[in-house]
Parts: sequence; structure tokens; C-alpha cells
Amino acid sequence: MRFSTRSGVGAERSPFARAVQSARAAGALLDLTPTNPTRVDLPTPTDATLAMLSSPTVLDHSPAPFGLGPAREAVAAAIGADPDRVLLTASTSESYGLLFRLICDPGDVVLAPEPGYPLFDHLARFDGVGLERYPLLFDGAWSPSIPDAVEDNVRGLLVVSPNNPTGTVFRDPDWAAVRRLGLPVIVDEVFAPYPLEGPSSDAANVSLPLRFVLGGLSKSCGLPQLKLGWIRVEGDDALVREALDRLAILADAYLSVGTPVQVAARALLEAGAPFREATRVRLSANLATLRAATEGTVIDVPTVDGGWYACLRVPATQTDEVWALALLERGIVVQPGYLFDLAPGEWLVVSLLTPEATFTEGMTALVRHVEAST
Repeated sequence: MRFSTRSGVGAERSPFARAVQSARAAGALLDLTPTNPTRVDLPTPTDATLAMLSSPTVLDHSPAPFGLGPAREAVAAAIGADPDRVLLTASTSESYGLLFRLICDPGDVVLAPEPGYPLFDHLARFDGVGLERYPLLFDGAWSPSIPDAVEDNVRGLLVVSPNNPTGTVFRDPDWAAVRRLGLPVIVDEVFAPYPLEGPSSDAANVSLPLRFVLGGLSKSCGLPQLKLGWIRVEGDDALVREALDRLAILADAYLSVGTPVQVAARALLEAGAPFREATRVRLSANLATLRAATEGTVIDVPTVDGGWYACLRVPATQTDEVWALALLERGIVVQPGYLFDLAPGEWLVVSLLTPEATFTEGMTALVRHVEAST
């Protein structure tokens, strides 16, 4: 009896992950890595909004491949799209899966950014798709380097704007390089509601032959547990029509989005405004704290265009994992950069979503340790 090779990943936790698990079990930590918006003291929907999830209408099963009409209309109104070009999914991860199956046959390749979110490797592998990386080059600031040409088996390009974890937003020259390739483009804009030091990310204003723009309740409303994402399909009319026809077949095979969250979609989207505002305030405050704490030190913090993360460039006197483990021994949790394919030995990653008091205390201790170690 055998299992598929595609499922044989992630069974073993890394030494660093095991060390963090042990440290958490041993006592309180200054955790600078939280990204779960439900556990960082940010606004949540009111009881009246949540009551929509138990409306009697949720008992009616009305299968629709792209999602229920009123829910699609609510999402379309929130993101400024045509409801006929909006497809609902159970998550951004599912959106990737559907799109990989739409544009790729097994063995085909999608271009993805490096550094980037490690989940992409798993999602592509699960669908039999290969990933090739295009770099975000660092020369005091991050800059996407899009290739001039690609092999025939490259079927799409993935843009994360703002990027996770660098926060980089694509600018006009970057989009022009993407356009020259003539590939379908998957644009992940889940962090777009949170601009910081750069321009806003808005793929809707970019002219591309075919693009799929992703979002969801997880980041826009702080509700990852309610499992609602969406794909906005834009581009040339003929390509959009064919893509939607094919996506309808793929989505109809799963019908994965729960009825309760669709019934409550409009109320949940409207109730997300306080969460977004409070999150923007926190991100800005923590970034200001980070800049003040590292000014005049050996730690460099590049521009953070947007998003929830910041990358700290530390002296390459030891590996990033050694830096992270040494900080963990002092009760401070950060992520070593190699987890995101950042240059080894140079980077640590922190979450700007961390509650402000914890972030201030943790950064003060982090800077003190790094300065004393160099």
C-alpha cells in the first residue's frame, strides 16, 4: 500500500518549530509573530451581525457554482466589481487550487515571487503544478525582477501585492514587465486594505489580457474562520468568458462555500469596517515603534509598502535560525527569514499585527540583544 508523493510533505516539524512549541508550553513569551486576527484584540462583528449566520434561510440548499447571487452582489459591491465576474470560494487557498487547475495541466509551471509565502509550494504541489521563482531583488529596497521570456510550460504568473512578507507593492514598471509576458496573472491582494509606506495596490486599474484578483474575509474583515474568499476575473471579454465557463465546471464539482456565510455576507462585509480601521491604526503604530527602536542600530528595516509584516535585516554574523533561537531563549518569538526564502542569515520577520504593548516590549528586547551580540 502506498500514498501519493504529493502528500508527503510537512509531516516533520522543523527544529525551530519544535523549539517554539516547547517554549510556548514552558511559559509566557513576547510573541512578535501573531497573524490570527481573531486573537489579537481587534474589533469583531456585533451579535446582530452574527445572528445572520443562523437565519432560517441557511436551511435552504440552493447550489450555485459561483455562489449565491446576493452574496456575490455583496462582494462585488464591496470590491467595485461586476457580480457576473465574481466567483466565491471557501478560502484564498481554494482560489489558488481552482486557478491552478484552470490554467495548468499536470507538470506545467507557474511563476511565483521569492521571497514569498511558503504555502504556495504546497498548494502547487497538491495540484501537480511546478513553481519557478522570480526574485524580489533587494538593493536597499525590494524590486520585482520579472523575466523577459519564459519556457512554453510556464502557464501563469503569481503576483502578491502587497507581498508577504516584504510588503512590496507592484508599481507601473513591474506591471509593464508582467504585461509583456502575456500570461494569465493571479493577483493576491488580500493585504491591499492595509497600505503603509508605499502606494495602494489596485490591480483593477491594470490592463492585462487575463487576471484573477483574490481576496477574502480572512484579511479584509478579520474572519478567517468563516471561510469566504473570492476571485474577481478581469481582462479581455473573450478570455474572461471562457475562463468563467471553465471555472463554473470546476467550482460545480465542489460547491464548497457554506450557505450561512453567504447569507450573512453583506452584513459581515459591512461590519468589517471597524476591524480594518483598528488594524490600520495598529499596523502604523507598530511600524513607527519598529523604526524608532531600530534607528541608529545595526538593524535595517526596508520600506514596508503595506500588509501585516516587516522584515528586519540583521548582521550576517550567524544564521537567521541561530538569531531566532537566541531570541527565543530570551522569551522573544520571531520568524527566521529562511521560512519565506529570504536570503539566509540576514533576515528576521515580525508581525505588525501584534498587540502594541507586546510589540514595543518585544522590539526593545530584540534590539538590545542584537546590538549586544554584534
